[in-house]
Amino acid sequence: MPTVFIFLGLRFMFFANDHEPVHVHVVKDATEAKFAVLPEIKMIYNHGLKAAELKKAKDLIVENAEIIIDRWNEFFNDK
Repeated sequence: MPTVFIFLGLRFMFFANDHEPVHVHVVKDATEAKFAVLPEIKMIYNHGLKAAELKKAKDLIVENAEIIIDRWNEFFNDK
């Protein structure tokens, strides 16, 4: 499970068997949310993250979308 980055306890990661479109999982303790990155940044689901954590996660995804897409392409194109 490749981790893109960790910030304030939020782990932004992919699963090794993930599929397109490009998306990122945000995990904190036993909670998780999934955000699409392409074609647009939007939350797919939330399983327990608080509203403030979701806002911070989305803000970080917006700020780091290019890095997330690059890491996705590096990981899945090397398989």
